[in-house]
Amino acid sequence: MAAVQVIRSEWTKIRSVASTVWTLSLAVVVTVALGMLISALSRSQFDRMPARERLNFDPTVVSFAGMTLGQLAMIVFGVLVVSNEYSTGMIRTSLAAVPQRATFLFSKIAVAAALALAVGMATSFAAFFLGQSLLGSHRTEIGDPGVLRAVIGGGLYMTLIAMFSMGVASMLRSPMLSLGILMPFFFLISNILGNVDATKKIGRFLPDQAGSRIMQVVPRVDDDTPYGPWGGLGIMGLWVVAALTGGYILLKKRDA
Repeated sequence: MAAVQVIRSEWTKIRSVASTVWTLSLAVVVTVALGMLISALSRSQFDRMPARERLNFDPTVVSFAGMTLGQLAMIVFGVLVVSNEYSTGMIRTSLAAVPQRATFLFSKIAVAAALALAVGMATSFAAFFLGQSLLGSHRTEIGDPGVLRAVIGGGLYMTLIAMFSMGVASMLRSPMLSLGILMPFFFLISNILGNVDATKKIGRFLPDQAGSRIMQVVPRVDDDTPYGPWGGLGIMGLWVVAALTGGYILLKKRDA
């Protein structure tokens, strides 16, 4: 089957599954709504913040406060896109129709990544502009140094989170197992490693911690991170490549 036909088929699969549509919608709503809430609270609490917090205050990052929960929905989206066919048994039919496994997998990844990118960019820009509108005099502008890079980076970060999840789901095949590993990894293990002094130097190279650097505009006091915003996104990109490569190798070796 030609690659164009495979891509069209994958697009039909994704848009016909209600759960994937709902998870992307949830990513938008949660990210924007929580960002607006935190922005409003930050504006009201700014004068009572300790001096160190005011020095580290990054209006762009504040408007992205909902990204932590938004990435949860992106993880679920990435897992469902790949593992739905395994859980329903449709994977056998799909591989019979498209025996070239590289074409099958990477067409699926390409379609899902393009959709995640569109949603991620829309979410990032909406979260930024609505969040800044609630920060009052503490706001920043899209034309200020580093801000546009951070906003575009927010959309790229959400896309890479979804792609990393797709790679993990391709390796594990089970939606429950994939989510059972990814959720604790991003919401527990990464936070612990990133906040404990003994493991901070390791934690900063995990995909979410490295990738989220792209959304920072104001340098933090005493920050000794050995890479910049694009370097952090590059590290996250390497994690994504590793996950997708692992997924392809296992797909090629295993039976459906």
